[in-house]
Amino acid sequence: MLPVSADEAFALITEPDRLRRWLTVSARVDLRAGGEFRWTLTPMAVTVGSITEVEPGRRLVLSFGWEDSPDPRMDTVIITIEPVDGGTLVRLVHDGIPADKGEGVFEGWTHFFERLERAAAGGDAGPDEWAAAPERLDQLTSANATLAVLQHVLRGIGEDDLGKSTPCSEFTVGRLETHLRGSLTSLTSLAGGTLGPVPAGDLESRIAEAARQAVETWMRRGLDGTVQAGSQELPATLAAGILSVEFLVHAWDFASATGQKVTVSDEVATYVLGLAEQIVTPGLRESAGFDPAIPISADAPALDRLVAFSGRPV
Repeated sequence: MLPVSADEAFALITEPDRLRRWLTVSARVDLRAGGEFRWTLTPMAVTVGSITEVEPGRRLVLSFGWEDSPDPRMDTVIITIEPVDGGTLVRLVHDGIPADKGEGVFEGWTHFFERLERAAAGGDAGPDEWAAAPERLDQLTSANATLAVLQHVLRGIGEDDLGKSTPCSEFTVGRLETHLRGSLTSLTSLAGGTLGPVPAGDLESRIAEAARQAVETWMRRGLDGTVQAGSQELPATLAAGILSVEFLVHAWDFASATGQKVTVSDEVATYVLGLAEQIVTPGLRESAGFDPAIPISADAPALDRLVAFSGRPV
């Protein structure tokens, strides 16, 4: 049972801004019968499908499958919402699961429904340990993992924080948002896409939607071959790696400006540091205006070493 109204419970399971609080790293939902949805549940797990039925505040039926899965089956997920004394009862039935997959599906929904209860009670379930350290780290799974880190920081920032200074001397929080959205526009273009409109909501919503489009475009394109950056040809792996560096370094910038801490696994931070060392070459550091790297102990935490490498004092 959730300690919220039926309408609020329905919003928690259908609206991308709410889904990011407990279920997804990112979400795209066309909330109508026949509309499509795409949920990045963890950095390695993306579910896709269509909405079969929708009764606002009462019922949602999904045709539910997995992106890039060799198994073409589509399951049926039925979610019903019922007002009860003290709140709302949410029931989920997942039909069509093969016998050998049932235990894993049950574990997954149990994990996420526990997070749903926390989000309903407190507004946010907090960082998801399932998103913290993907079993397979590449430029795309890392992008999703670091996006989750960034979004958690952004939820702690209000519109009255936009004028605060960041560790980047030329950027306030508001100007850093403009910079990051500009970077996402360029990175989406490198992958062959165009960044569409973003919502006029809060800072987290604005950046989350732009980042979703950028990462989704790169996941469609993949990491093979090269991309054209002006007159320069870059390996796609190098260009896609910029997403993780932007997300994690700027998560630290936003957190430092607003008195927050960055929650990131050492595995992910170490991987992103390796990406940054490939991307920010001495020539690029000078031409792109990066400050010189700051000396730091090799035994320091990986995030601190990444921040120091980017030219920011820890």
